[in-house]
Amino acid sequence: MTWEPSTQEDRGQIVLPLHEEKIQVGKQRVVTGSVRISTVTREHEHLVDELLAREDVEIQRRPVGREVTRAPAIRRAGNTIIIPMIEEVLVVSRRLVVKEEIRVRLVRKKERSRQRVTLRKQELIVSRHPAPLRGPAEPGR
Repeated sequence: MTWEPSTQEDRGQIVLPLHEEKIQVGKQRVVTGSVRISTVTREHEHLVDELLAREDVEIQRRPVGREVTRAPAIRRAGNTIIIPMIEEVLVVSRRLVVKEEIRVRLVRKKERSRQRVTLRKQELIVSRHPAPLRGPAEPGR
């Protein structure tokens, strides 16, 4: 590129360029340090104290010995289920006789349960390690 003197018309001056600067911009990767990430699991004992509900069954057999013409239905009295047990007894004639009833009663109980359980908690640890002062990193890394 050649430079030619320029004139300023209003003052009649001649301007000669003597020096010109140009800039070129580029990028380089520089390693400034590293980061290490790790996890730590911590455990601690924790006492769990909770009220638990449970149902138990009590079975009671009661002899009845009552003659019936047909089998009685299963019935309920409060929290007790009554199941009639039928047997045929051979006589001169056949008759249904309630031999016994099985009574099933639900019994609700509450009991305190204490147990030791292990609880875990995980934490993240980040530690930065600065790189030693060196020149720029190699391109492509």
